[in-house]
Amino acid sequence: MWLVVLCVAIPVPRPAVAGLVEVLPRLKPSVVAVGTFQRARSPQFRFLGTGFAVGSGRLVATNAHVVSVPVSDDQLESLVVVVPGAPQSAIRRVAKAAVDPNTDLALLRLDGEPLPALPLAEANFAAEGQPIAFMGFPIGSALGLTPVTHRGIVAAVTPIGIPQANSRQLNPALIRRLSGEKLRVYQLDATAYPGNSGSPLFDPDSGEVLGIINMVFVKGTKENALSAPSGITYAIPVSHLRALLMDVR
Repeated sequence: MWLVVLCVAIPVPRPAVAGLVEVLPRLKPSVVAVGTFQRARSPQFRFLGTGFAVGSGRLVATNAHVVSVPVSDDQLESLVVVVPGAPQSAIRRVAKAAVDPNTDLALLRLDGEPLPALPLAEANFAAEGQPIAFMGFPIGSALGLTPVTHRGIVAAVTPIGIPQANSRQLNPALIRRLSGEKLRVYQLDATAYPGNSGSPLFDPDSGEVLGIINMVFVKGTKENALSAPSGITYAIPVSHLRALLMDVR
C-alpha cells in the first residue's frame, strides 16, 4: 500500500518591513531640513529641525518651536529649507504662513516649485499598538542632512498635561494645559533625537502622515517634574495639522 503525500504550497506573508521599503522612496523627496541661511557666516546653513511638504506642495509643516529663533534681516539672514534629494541639496527660501502655539505646529510657505506633498491620514487618532515610522534629521548639525527613518508602535494616546502631586511641580505651561482644552498626544515606542522635531510620523505601509514628532513642547509639560529627560518620544496627532491647513487655504 502506497502512502501519497500531497504538498500544498502555503503563501508566506511578506514581512512588515517590506511595506516600509516600498514607502520610503516616495516620502524622501518631501522631507526637508529647516534652518536659517546667511552667506557671510560659516557654516552658512544653521540647522534647526525637520519639516515635510503638505497641501499643495508649497507648504512645509514643522514644529512652531523649530522656527521660533529670531532671524536677522539686517544681517541678510533668511529662513530656509534644504531639500537633500535635489541637485546640490537645493536651499529654498520660506516664510511663516501660520503658527499655532497651542499645538506647537507651524506652516511655512515655500518659494518656487512645489514639492511632492505627503498624504494626511483622515482618522483623528491612530490606534494604540499601531505600527509607525518617522523620518527626519537626527542631530542633523553633526551627522549631516541625510534623511533617517525610525520605526516602532503607538505605545499610548495620552494627555499632554498630567496633574502633579504638589504645587511646586506646576509651571505656567502645565497650568495652561490642565485648565484649557485637553490635548492628547502619541507616546511612541521609538526613539527620536534632537533634530527630529517636525518629522512626519507615518503609517509604514501606506505612507499616510499620522502625526508630527515633537521633542520640546510635549516634554516641557508632560515631564516637567522629572529632573532628567526620560528618552520617551511624543508626537502631535495629524488632526491638528489638518486644522491649521484650513486656516491658510
